Amino acid sequence: MRTFARLVVAAAFLAAWAQAASAQTADEIIEKHLAATGGRAALQKVKSRLVTGTLALTTPVGNMAGTVELLNEAPNKSRNLMKVDLSAAGIGLVTIDQRFNGETAYAMDSLQGNREVTGNALDNMKASSFPSPFLNYKERGATVELGAQEKVGDRDAYVLTYKPKTGSTVRMYLDAQTYLPLRSVVKVNVPQLGQDVEQTTDFSDYRDVDGVKVPFQIKNSSPLQTYTITATKVEQNIQVDESLFSKPADGK
Repeated sequence: MRTFARLVVAAAFLAAWAQAASAQTADEIIEKHLAATGGRAALQKVKSRLVTGTLALTTPVGNMAGTVELLNEAPNKSRNLMKVDLSAAGIGLVTIDQRFNGETAYAMDSLQGNREVTGNALDNMKASSFPSPFLNYKERGATVELGAQEKVGDRDAYVLTYKPKTGSTVRMYLDAQTYLPLRSVVKVNVPQLGQDVEQTTDFSDYRDVDGVKVPFQIKNSSPLQTYTITATKVEQNIQVDESLFSKPADGK
């Protein structure tokens, strides 16, 4: 009986130690990830970024092409401007201009109509952090848990589950060798469908921009659509027109 009791105590101790080790390992992996991306000092110097590129959209009626501009400013402001030629589907040029000023979000959509962004989508924007969600996640009340390694294609990846104070939980897959992000997976609520939709984003073609690694190809997949963004130009620490993050005064 005494031996059994010792085994139970030992097992409990090992379980507690393993849990602590896992938390410590998650922090170690995050630090290696930040170092691989360029380091904390370099990342903290990035206050804004403009990505200009092309867009390839896969649809049931064929592939469509377009252009994209992704503008970010610390700590979480964003503007995504996409223009897609849907002439092959009999629609013509579609423009989607989604803006977030840190508090409110607005989408100008020539296909589905202009609208305020609310609910889960707005919460996710508020929970975002530029240039990296891992820089000061604890101060923002988020938590990160380390899971078992998984494969992303032929690459081994560490899986970090990122849980913000509000908004959707994100699974981030970091390359086990380079510590650069390979993939992120998140469930978002789509009001038009009345349900959650899982979005998978793959990152590749990392290049050095002002001492920071930036993915020049981003592929976003969901049951609704799949599109690939290929960056042609990345500019950092540019002067930003703050009005680009807010709803225009005329609402157009």
